[in-house]
Amino acid sequence: MRLFGLIGKSLTHSFSKNYFTKKFEQEGITDCRYELFPLDSIREFPSLLAAYPELEGLNVTIPYKKDVIAYLDDRSGIPAGLEACNCIRIRNGKKEGFNTDHTGFEKSFSPGLSPDHQHALVLGNGGATAAVVHVLQKLGITYEVVSREMHEGSTLTYQQLTPELIQTHTVIINTTPLGMYPASETFPPIPYEHLSPAHYLYDLVYNPSETLFMKKGMEHGAHVSNGADMLVIQAEESWKIWNEGK
Repeated sequence: MRLFGLIGKSLTHSFSKNYFTKKFEQEGITDCRYELFPLDSIREFPSLLAAYPELEGLNVTIPYKKDVIAYLDDRSGIPAGLEACNCIRIRNGKKEGFNTDHTGFEKSFSPGLSPDHQHALVLGNGGATAAVVHVLQKLGITYEVVSREMHEGSTLTYQQLTPELIQTHTVIINTTPLGMYPASETFPPIPYEHLSPAHYLYDLVYNPSETLFMKKGMEHGAHVSNGADMLVIQAEESWKIWNEGK
């Protein structure tokens, strides 16, 4: 039995396990299973691999997309400058790192863009932010990274978001878990009253399908989208990587 899985801190409401379990059933794949492997610390990663030597592939989620890189044997599958790994292929004991987030994000995000969308605000500075920034750079969209406090990689805090910044940055991308079930009542603290129909709000959160971030955008006529398509695309990209050369 081929074994795949997901590592992260809190995996109670995982998309990946449900997606792959359903995929295996629908496609008649009977020799594979996908499990959840919650880790209290990334330091538990080697012990996990020792306990499950049959593991062939892993997805990586919050908060280990950056930390797991130190445990890889090969990171050549991660684009240069993208310091985040959300997919690992394990062959002959060798751990190869990849990033499928950037592919999923670009393919799901790009259809909502218009020629006026030249400047973006990226809310949050976690592992998913790296993939978003990578795609914005590729598309030639300038951006500011916003977080509660100034960290490495951040360029603004939420307190520094002026009406002018909101009005000129017509793309706003939420990479934080704010709004994710079960904390659905939360949302990024931006001045929503300055949004307009020219804005495009993209939320990496997929559950619920309409977050408060999205609803507040819609109240001002903004175009909104969630991360559901991104997850499907990145999951299928992971599956391709795990089966390459098989």
